[in-house]
Amino acid sequence: MSDDGNPKIYLLPNLMTAGNLFCGFAATLKILEGALVQAATTPGTAELVDKLAAEKFHMAIWLILLSCVFDALDGRVARLGGNESPFGREFDSLADIVSFGVAPALMVYRIVLHDPDFRSAGWLIASLYLVCGALRLARFNCMAAANSAAANKEFKGFPIPAAAGVIASVTLCLLWFDERNRDIGAGKWVLPPLMIFLSWMMFSGFRYPSFKALNLRTTRSLPKFIGIVAVLIFTAMHYQWMPAVIFITYLLYGFLRPFLSRKMKEEIEDEIEDDESAESP
Repeated sequence: MSDDGNPKIYLLPNLMTAGNLFCGFAATLKILEGALVQAATTPGTAELVDKLAAEKFHMAIWLILLSCVFDALDGRVARLGGNESPFGREFDSLADIVSFGVAPALMVYRIVLHDPDFRSAGWLIASLYLVCGALRLARFNCMAAANSAAANKEFKGFPIPAAAGVIASVTLCLLWFDERNRDIGAGKWVLPPLMIFLSWMMFSGFRYPSFKALNLRTTRSLPKFIGIVAVLIFTAMHYQWMPAVIFITYLLYGFLRPFLSRKMKEEIEDEIEDDESAESP
């Protein structure tokens, strides 16, 4: 807080959060535009309408994934400059509920859950995910206020940005399976149970590494550096399905983590906080 009682608003971290919020809002608009395009279908225009709607939904998916990038950057920029603040934490949560709660729920509802096969269960599933995501963010803020060090090191429950990343990347992959990239096909039976599962995972007791210590000052050995570059290049080459592999791997890691040795966990998670504290005077 400043002397006059107003919260301090640090520029760069909150610009990253604003970018997150902008992408989430833009994704929501693209989903609504796709829905309006589908509603304008007339005899003889179905193929063109499907193509235009698919373009809108693809753009929404990429905007949600871009929100994940901004969300990963805002906290790192704040910690790098020593500019963490209660205002930034609250602003981040408000942006997250739009980008990782409303946008993914609306996207899956529009692409899949409005189908007559799901009847009234469609909006219930989408609402469940949104409510669980909001509660997850509220719980995290309470835990972070009580013990910020523990909250920075790991997450209790699957984080909502990663949940949105799973939904967006899996949807992208399912659309890619269709040769025209216009219809999700049999994948409509995958996303509803996935949303229910992620809703539960956000409140589960599984713990996930936050990787918040990774920043511009982080060092890596040459083999690890080459490996990271190779993964990034491979992801760019196979952007249709590699994001899904990355997010699902992170999701499954929470189940495997309790069975790993401490040494193996440190090797995977690169717990450099301990190294830095040991080196500091």
